[in-house]
Formats: sequence, C-alpha cells, structure tokens
Amino acid sequence: MGLPGGRVLMGGKQQTIRFEDLDEEDQRRARIRLAHVLETETGYRSGSVFWAEEGEPRPQFDPARTTLTQRREAKVAELAALPSEDAKFLGLGQVGERTLRRMAAAFAQDGLVGLADGRWTRELSGHPSIIPEFAEAIRAVHAESLHRSRLSMTTRERLIHQYVREKHGPELEEKLPHRTTLAKVWKEWFGPDGARQRYVRSAAAVEPGGSPVVVSRPGQVVVLDTTPLPVKVLDDVFSEPISVDLTLALDAFTHSLVAFRLTPGSDSSVEVAMLLRDVMLPLPMRPGWGPEMEWPYPGVAAAVVAEFAGHPVAGRPFFAPETLTSDHGSVYKNHHLVQVARTLGVTVLPARAMRPTDKASCERAFAGIQSLLLELLLGYRGVDVADRGADPEGDAVWTLSEMEHLLATWIVRIWQNRKLEQYAPAWDPGGQHSPNTLFAAAAARDGEPLQIPEPELYYQLLPVHFVKIHPSRGVKIGGLWYSGPVLRQAGPSRRGGAYRGKWAVHRDPRDCREVFFELAGIWHPLRWKGLPDSDDVPAFSDSRFQQVLREAARRGLRPQDDRELLPVLLDLLRAKTPVSAWPSQWTKAERTKRARELARARAAAGDRRAAAGLHLLPAAAAPGDLARRNQRAVDADRRRRREEAVAEPLPPPLTLGEDLNERSLFSLLPDDEDDDMKEGEVS
Repeated sequence: MGLPGGRVLMGGKQQTIRFEDLDEEDQRRARIRLAHVLETETGYRSGSVFWAEEGEPRPQFDPARTTLTQRREAKVAELAALPSEDAKFLGLGQVGERTLRRMAAAFAQDGLVGLADGRWTRELSGHPSIIPEFAEAIRAVHAESLHRSRLSMTTRERLIHQYVREKHGPELEEKLPHRTTLAKVWKEWFGPDGARQRYVRSAAAVEPGGSPVVVSRPGQVVVLDTTPLPVKVLDDVFSEPISVDLTLALDAFTHSLVAFRLTPGSDSSVEVAMLLRDVMLPLPMRPGWGPEMEWPYPGVAAAVVAEFAGHPVAGRPFFAPETLTSDHGSVYKNHHLVQVARTLGVTVLPARAMRPTDKASCERAFAGIQSLLLELLLGYRGVDVADRGADPEGDAVWTLSEMEHLLATWIVRIWQNRKLEQYAPAWDPGGQHSPNTLFAAAAARDGEPLQIPEPELYYQLLPVHFVKIHPSRGVKIGGLWYSGPVLRQAGPSRRGGAYRGKWAVHRDPRDCREVFFELAGIWHPLRWKGLPDSDDVPAFSDSRFQQVLREAARRGLRPQDDRELLPVLLDLLRAKTPVSAWPSQWTKAERTKRARELARARAAAGDRRAAAGLHLLPAAAAPGDLARRNQRAVDADRRRRREEAVAEPLPPPLTLGEDLNERSLFSLLPDDEDDDMKEGEVS
C-alpha cells in the first residue's frame, strides 16, 4: 500500500499537503481509512462511545475485553478478507500490524490528511522531455521575444527549433517535443500571454524581490491613488457636464478612507499635499449629519476631541501618517511632494513598477465605491466606452459640490461601518469587524494620540520659491510681482547655503492673487501688484497667467508694470461679455477650463479657511454674480488708468446755474457795476 503522506513536502520549496488537495473520492477513501483506524484504537468507528453506531463495539474490538494488540491483529485479518476490488479501492490490500501503528501515529500528528496515500497527491514530475538543452532554447527565445513585437506561439516554436538546430545540431532538433508541450511549458514558466507587449517588457525589467511590509497599526502605511470618477457631474458655475478625478487616501491597517479629493480634470501636487493634511485633520460635522455620525471610538470622548479640534468631529479616523505608498505618477514623485513628505516627516514607499498588488487594497476600494454607490447615480458612464450608456452627459444631475458632500456622507455613514469580508484582521479572521471597530481596537491597544496640526501647516505645504526682495517692486514669483508692507520690515536676508541671500515665499498655484511670506513665525499675505484695491477680480491659476503672457506677446504688448496685464487677464476671463452671451461666445472647452479654475480656487479658499479655523467651503459664485464682479473690476481698472493719465486732479464740475451764466449772452451785470454806470450818467 502507499504510505501516509501528510507531512511530505511537495518539492524542496513547496508547501505541506493539505486535506483540500484531495479530490472528493480520495477524501471519502481517507474517511473510510479513518473509521478502520479509530475502531482499532478505540473500538468505535467514530472514535467515541458517545457516537457509537448500532452493534458497537463488536466483540473482537471491544476495548473492555481485548487489548490494543489483539484489536490490531483482528483488523489485519478483517482487511485481508476484504474483496479485492474494495481492498484496491482503499489501498489496504496488504496491511500488517506495523502499518496500522504508523497510520494511527500519522493521524495523531497530521489529522485526516495523514491517512492519505502518498500516490493520491503525487508531486508533478514536470516534463521529462524538456532536457537542459531545450530549456536553454526556451529561455533564450523568451529573452529575445521581450525586445520584439508580440509573437505567436507558432513563431516561438520555430525560433526554438532554429536555436536548437544552430546550437546543438539537427540530430537533437528531431527530439524536440510537440508544439502543445512547448506551449504548456511556456505558460507554466512565463505565465499567460494576455498582457500587452510593452507591459510585459516593463514588468520583466523589475526585480520581483523585496521584503514584505507587515502593517500592525493605523497610519503605518497610507495608500494614495487617483482614478477618473465614473460619473459625469455638473460644474458649479455653468452647469456643464465635466469629468473629475477622485483621489483617495486609504489606511492599510483599518481600510478606512481617511481623506479624498474631487478635482476637475487632472489633479496636481497641491491637491495631494492638501489631501495629506486632511488625513491629519479631524473631519468636522456637516449640516444634516446626525449624532450617529459623530466620533464613535471608545477611550476618548467625543466632547474631548471636539474641544481639541474646536468643532464637533465626525466618525472618521485622523492621524499622522508614517509611510505613503503610491504609484509612479508624476503628481506623486515631483519635487513638491518630496518637500511635503519632508515637512510632515513621512517616508515615501512607492509601489514597484508594474506591480499593482502593492496597493491592491486601494484599487479594491475604488471598485467598492463604484459598485456600492456610483453605479446607482445618474450620469454613471462606466469604466469602458463600449459599456457606456446612451447619453451619460445628458443624465448628469449631480453638481461638483453635491457629489463631494454625497461621498463624504457615504464614507462616514456606510463605508466606515461596513463589515470587512476578505480584509478581516489576521488575529480574528471570523470576527465582525469594520474600519471603525478596527481603529477602536487599535486605539484601545496602543492608545490614541490626539495630534491636530497647527493652522500654519497649510502655508508650509505650499510650493516654496526662493527669491530676493526688490526695494520698490517687491518679489517676483512665477512672472508676477507681489508686494506688501511686511517686505519693508524684512530687510536683507541672512540665509546661507544654496539660496544665499534669498527669502522663502510660498505660493498656491490654484490662486495667484496672493503669495505668503513668513517672518518671525507669522505668515503675511502679499498681493499681486496688478490687482485693484477692490477684491472683484476672480481667482486665476498659474496656467491662466501663462496664457495671459502669451496673449500679451501676441498683441505686441511690452508691459512695464503688472497693472498693464490686468486688462488682458480680464479680457481672457470674458469680463466684458454679458451673461446672456456666454453660452454662444464660449466654447465647451473654455467653459470647462474656467469651471475647473474656479473650482480649484474654491478649494484653495477652503484650505485657507481651514487654516484660519473655519472648515466650510465658500459657496460657488453664480454666473450673474461672477459677471458683476468682472464688470466692477473692469470699471475700477478703467478709473485707475484715467486717474493716472492726468497730472493734476480735475476741478469739480460747475453747477447748472453757474454753467448757464458762463455761456449765456444775456447774463445780467453785477449790482455794483450798475451803480457805477448810473452815477456817471448823472454827472
């Protein structure tokens, strides 16, 4: 008979055989073997007197009348008397007392799989026809095919034949196995051929090694990723359907969605930096959220957290991240994000190229949001053009602000309390756990540090520029001049090193109307010198200003002052166009670009308000309000240019009577002149 093989390893680097490796017939045979072994050891086929079958124990196996040796001898005789077909089926045709002893020991050590015949789970012997010369040819053709265009298996077979014929002679070529065997070996060694050739080439260039990261606490690893939101939304200005990007920050330990951002168009490093700041900030309660959505974690009362934060806190974890994992997108590996990671004290651990499994939890979170929420919304456009509806843009009813509020509500109320299935913790795989309960368990085990960052963190996370201060013009950032009273107090910089004699100025590229200057621990805003005294000029981004410079060059303008660029900027913003004429004068691309610019400016204003202690986003400006603000900005700019064109102030206009007296031919003489004339006549 075959020997029990429960502890036999399948090859030198393989795994231990499990009971699940047996098919249904072999499992049934193992259970019949177990019944014989238990009857020999205990006298009962079930192994216990409490589950004794009818007629048990049989006289020759009664433990009260027989010894273990006698029962084994009786079982050997019983098995020898089995019909040949049954004995062959069970593999018990030739069994001795020693074999029964070994089977009992194997069951005690490995369980039911210890009674399995080793031949039932025979280790794969591979392909004996693939000798070392043929294996060399297969690997050589695989290396060559990585640099060529995609080849069929028939072409690969011909290349293998060519390699063997030229390297080892035609005699060995005749012994090559059939193409089906070569295709099977190719699939076993190099995987299926479903990927594109450039992806296969990129994946082959990456070393698969590396030590795994064991996540044991919240915030240890935070995974970042961005994907297009599969729902068309309406912008908050023109109500036009636009596409937005969804950026998520997911805690790898609790699978909590600790922060998210909706960005019209592609995101930038500033949005990612503010997303990391959102991970560290407690989420404030919003209008319409009930008490069930407040801070739910034990150990720290909601009132204590609200006192630290300055407002009621929603039930979403917040902490200082330790490690960030993302893909190799340009937004995640530029100089600004390196500066942000250095400021926050975060270690950046990028995922390996062409290895999406390194951040599979975040990819799965995107799929969960899509199936649980986004597919139910009007305007859903799917992830593939072939699966798209008839008119997803016409079905769009959710504005950008409404979609952001919906996602925030859904995450706090549903996702954070949803049961984790395949992501249950290893220490309790069958427990009922959600992201909130896992965070509460970690807080009860390790404590919960309430580390709420200072408001100044907003300014520190903005891109920094090192410039010198001009005595009369201020500082030049991104082609614009900024000035403020604080620059007169700064004086010459005493900075040394790479930026010797320069000052650090931080700028938010989403809103170029102001930059921020830090002096003695206090942050001061510096206004663009081209702005009028009023605040009617809408926000504009750095990309819009580059467009202003190109337009000024096209018109042949050589501005000596930034105030000369303001008319060009207002013209590009369609300040002189009535609201009723906007749909006909602006193209869809222009409206989308302007809506994206205003949405990013609102996000920047919301981040600044959060730094100052307020946590609500400013309301979106209606097209009519935006037009009136533009018109007031145009009037203010025209008034300024008129006043600067005159050296002296103009005299006030005459009253109506004074004006008529100066121009009338029948104006009366003054009274004193009449008296003089009368005196002359009399004399």
